[in-house]
Amino acid sequence: MKLSILHELNAERAARRPVILVTDTESGEQRLVKAADFAKDPLRTELDKQLRMGKSANVEAGGKKLFLNVYAPTAKLVIIGAVHISQALAPLARSLGYDVTVVDPRTAFASPERFPDIPLVAEWPETALPPLNVDAYTAFVAVTHDPKIDDPALLHAFERNCFYIGALGSRKTHAKRADRLRAQGAKESDIARIHAPIGLAIGAVSPSEIAVAIMAEITAVLRLPPKEKEEAA
Repeated sequence: MKLSILHELNAERAARRPVILVTDTESGEQRLVKAADFAKDPLRTELDKQLRMGKSANVEAGGKKLFLNVYAPTAKLVIIGAVHISQALAPLARSLGYDVTVVDPRTAFASPERFPDIPLVAEWPETALPPLNVDAYTAFVAVTHDPKIDDPALLHAFERNCFYIGALGSRKTHAKRADRLRAQGAKESDIARIHAPIGLAIGAVSPSEIAVAIMAEITAVLRLPPKEKEEAA
């Protein structure tokens, strides 16, 4: 690998931006495709597919055999609310490779005894979230049912363009939430991004089942093409 390509690759990875190294397996020629350039690249279909899957692969295009080496940031999950659902959701997400953080200013809930080995931030969202560097590779889940905690957290998620935003509550509860968020300046396009009721509709009842439904929905949003996402929902 040329030193110039390595420097660019490391810079993109440090900035948590996905990038794919394309190598001609016969000639050894290499080029780096940054996320901002995917849409106009001749290999855009293959690049999009492999990035969504998070896997490197051999492909054939234009009569050439190519290896697509995918460098995608480790996905994060930020959970707002140290509740029973979170106790099931956090270790499940960890087992799937997510970097998980639980945020809840209520120290009685956000305790190491309830969340062993899970990073906890016992602060209000306004204080807790900026240092977490929430970004486009972050799934964001609000489950406290407390507007004082959930609402400012959701507004932060909108600003940081999280790939998934979900909030616990019925359709009636969500309608009231949407009104509050509008009053605080949220755009309709932002509110429309919230998955609520949260999780895939699998008939989940217990906290553990709801956690499974949430992670299934997050996985669908991360991995499936747009059309298949709609079908899954």
